[in-house]
Amino acid sequence: MKIIITGGAGFIGSHVVRLFVKKYPTYEIINLDKLTYAGNLNNLTDINKEKNYRFVKGDITDAHFIQNLFENEKPDAIIHLAAESHVDRSITNPLEFVQTNVMGTVNLLNAAKNIWKDRLGTLERNCLFYHVSTDEVYGSLDEGGFFYETTAYSPQSPYSASKASSDHFVRAYHNTYKLPTVVSNCSNNYGPNHFPEKLIPLFINNIQQKKPLPVYGKGENVRDWLYVLDHARAIDVVFHQGKIGDTYNIGGFNEWKNIDLIKVICRIMDKKLGRVEGESEQLITYVTDRAGHDLRYAIDATKIMEELGWKPSLQFEEGIEKTIDWYLENKTWLENVTSGEYQNYYQEMYEKK
Repeated sequence: MKIIITGGAGFIGSHVVRLFVKKYPTYEIINLDKLTYAGNLNNLTDINKEKNYRFVKGDITDAHFIQNLFENEKPDAIIHLAAESHVDRSITNPLEFVQTNVMGTVNLLNAAKNIWKDRLGTLERNCLFYHVSTDEVYGSLDEGGFFYETTAYSPQSPYSASKASSDHFVRAYHNTYKLPTVVSNCSNNYGPNHFPEKLIPLFINNIQQKKPLPVYGKGENVRDWLYVLDHARAIDVVFHQGKIGDTYNIGGFNEWKNIDLIKVICRIMDKKLGRVEGESEQLITYVTDRAGHDLRYAIDATKIMEELGWKPSLQFEEGIEKTIDWYLENKTWLENVTSGEYQNYYQEMYEKK
């Protein structure tokens, strides 16, 4: 089987690529990534010489490039993770999110439809377009209740609106063209290799440097957190066992208010860094809330647990400590990311090619 994984140099994508390369040596894994600021091949240095792994630099918004790539490679499956994903950036530049998340997804769907035209409409599971999405498409929850696979979409930010649109296009291609698709919507991820614009790696980095910890509003927004390796395992399960045309919610049943999560990070960091307990909490600074900030996300992952046998492997306290340990042990990676040095290196390398 030949699989193209888009966004495979990013946070979640790199963990998915690594899992598939190592677990399935007979699969040919092609990592397609544009290498924007959040794409970093240093995330995959341990597998870059594996015989069943290749990297291709490319932009999913370039329809001609994507069509040529698919015609030349003739993949049997797509796992689509490439996306602009930071809400704050979507508020500043929504059109970039429309281009990547909507048009990029449609380019991939068209290319897959074109090369699989002889495989469509059969009962045999001989090709698959797997679209990885987010719980944010469902909107915001008050206290109580969960997001289910049947929950109506109600995106509240340009980011979540662009992901909701891409989800709809995937399902439309399944219905109209009989393209074999599956969609999963996951809660917030955390773990190694996360770009430090997101809450957990940002605060770990700021605490190390004794910089302010900016908390939106009163920090009462609630998120459901899942360790990234558990998400990669869930993608593996859905890819191989998920029902064609179906949707699976992936979550950790692990809700935290932002302020409580931050205080846990502060406490663990004080211990790890040999600081007086409570020292890092003094760095907390409350700032004006984000425009349209969703109050609460909470995924009900009962379906994937009962139908496909997946469940999270780590409790949050164990996962967050493993995450903090990784960042403390990989300071060079963090320095390269925050300085932008990794981008300069790979940009120069591909310009030479």
